[in-house]
Amino acid sequence: MAGNTSSGGGPIVGINVTPMVDVVLVLLVIMMVSATYIVQQSLKVELPKTATSDEAAASPAAVTITKDGAFSYGGQPVDERELIARLHAAFASNADVSLVVTADEHAFHGSVVHVIDLAKVEGITKFAINVDRTK
Repeated sequence: MAGNTSSGGGPIVGINVTPMVDVVLVLLVIMMVSATYIVQQSLKVELPKTATSDEAAASPAAVTITKDGAFSYGGQPVDERELIARLHAAFASNADVSLVVTADEHAFHGSVVHVIDLAKVEGITKFAINVDRTK
């Protein structure tokens, strides 16, 4: 009779969860490996340390300044003219956009001020500076 065990008992009613656990563990390993790959592609920027910080901005436009003064917008290297165009497009698509400036601690203060000034000219009025919070 189909569905009966060989010992003559009733039908099999238990669910074997071992295959599901195997699939979940494989997905977890894939996620961990891909997360490591994503982190490795980021820019190396040493953020200044602070004891306090505010919450993250809601809809940020992210500009990164390296220690040699190079700009990147959204993780892609850009020159000043391209940065102005992207800031203009960010403000045009969302008038409530916030600019988050991530600058290496060895970057010149003037570079940070220059990026904020470029954003003000394009109409962006909300700014944040990304820092590492010390414990």
